[in-house]
Amino acid sequence: MGVPEKLAERMSMAERHEYLRSRFSRRTLIRGGAVTLGTVAGGAFVPGAVTPAAAATPTAPAPRATEHVDGALAAPFGRHLAWGNDPRTEVTVSWQVPVAVKRPFIRVGAHPWELSRKIEAEVRTLHTPAGVGASGDHTQYYVHARLSRLRPGHTYYYGVGHQGFDPAEPHLLGTLGTFTTAPAHKAPFTFTAFGDEGVGYHGLANNALILGQNPAFHLHAGDIAYGDPSGAGKTSDTGFDSRTWDQFLHQTESVAKQIPWMPAYGNHDMEAWYSPNGYGGEEARWSLPDNGPDAADLPGVYSFVYGNTAVISLDANDISYEIPANLGISGGTQTTWLEAQLRKFRAARDIDFVVVFFHHCAYCTSTAHASEGGVRQEWVPLFEKYTVDLVINGHNHQYERTDVIKGDTVVKKLPVGGTAYPETEGVVYVTAGAAGRSLYAFTAPDTYEGHEHEVESVSSFVNLKDGKKPETVAWSRVRYLDYSFLRVDVTPAPRGRYTTLTVSGIAETGERIDHFTVSRRAK
Repeated sequence: MGVPEKLAERMSMAERHEYLRSRFSRRTLIRGGAVTLGTVAGGAFVPGAVTPAAAATPTAPAPRATEHVDGALAAPFGRHLAWGNDPRTEVTVSWQVPVAVKRPFIRVGAHPWELSRKIEAEVRTLHTPAGVGASGDHTQYYVHARLSRLRPGHTYYYGVGHQGFDPAEPHLLGTLGTFTTAPAHKAPFTFTAFGDEGVGYHGLANNALILGQNPAFHLHAGDIAYGDPSGAGKTSDTGFDSRTWDQFLHQTESVAKQIPWMPAYGNHDMEAWYSPNGYGGEEARWSLPDNGPDAADLPGVYSFVYGNTAVISLDANDISYEIPANLGISGGTQTTWLEAQLRKFRAARDIDFVVVFFHHCAYCTSTAHASEGGVRQEWVPLFEKYTVDLVINGHNHQYERTDVIKGDTVVKKLPVGGTAYPETEGVVYVTAGAAGRSLYAFTAPDTYEGHEHEVESVSSFVNLKDGKKPETVAWSRVRYLDYSFLRVDVTPAPRGRYTTLTVSGIAETGERIDHFTVSRRAK
């Protein structure tokens, strides 16, 4: 992005950001302004409070009035939903507009013909000047509306617009979307997950299949759009192109406009121009739960509870030895927060399962990145201590699933169709990084449902502080080298009986390539 390669290698993310700002910035950056948010209860609008915009989100100066276009000529695009802190009552609707418009808003109601409630929305403007990568002088306008006091287990209709473009007008009713809040009580549900999507045919194909699963939400395990194709957080990457995000959000809109799309941040999501931590661009594009560690500068770290399942999103850039641009950025507060969350969820009366997702792999035998030693050192002991039920990663562009692991060794072989009992055994790790980007490779042959090719051990390596360390592992149970995603079906049970997570690997073709069950006694 403009820093010489040799110089960039010696810089932290914050130093790279400062270098770019001193070289390219010619504008006064301001934080996003205040925004009036609204709440919805049973289809009725309840006035909300004025709330400050997301901290550390860099913006260009507000456009002059003469820079606004006729709103009738500009349509919103790239709609994507996210849960708030409580999926039963809180949803954020986000979208883009191609140019500066006046008075963006959302309409929401219990029926498509009852959208009289109109709520103002927040604009986060992101400017990328010429010379920072390949995107030229480009300004993006991201819009967000946070809805609260929703009714659990209800479907709402919504439309997004601005002055001159009102989705309640008859000729624009086709632009409406829907979302459904989490139920108030335990009930069966499905969620999906993958990582490393980018823009292209395979990502689009997987999105179409995910929509057909009718999931309650979707987890994206990092490396989202690949606006920065280097993935090292380096300012020397001339391939950085902010316009890639416009394409990505348009690509995912068919799913994300009705299914909350919950990302964790990967190495390709660190963009040095926008903020010292590399996440200023992400803070402009996403509105995620804000319940992460207060002292950490990591907006992709959060948790939520859906039904009987708690989900935790982590930022492995903070502990990555392989790609150290943000190594140690939280000063240990993320790991402290993680343990507090695990302890809380395990003690909660209504939570049976804990699912953790993040980018860098704890256990993988890919020839590209393989395993991250920082994750094994910092987080794996906590996963084992608090008997985490499922860990989902991306980073390596393939599908791989482990046996049941504890202490870096196999506690129990878990063949296709097998069952794991984390309370007494260990943890299962799934790499689901084949969402759309070019595929990597294995040293051992593929082995998946209907095409098992069992081997006793696989040669691989783990990234440590001092570099790569070769290792020979016995825990690689399923390997599939083609595009795929993960489907998880959650089935509650009465107290004392066994409740289950049924986990399936689904190929881009629709073929099932893996399935196993995680089971524990319901609380």
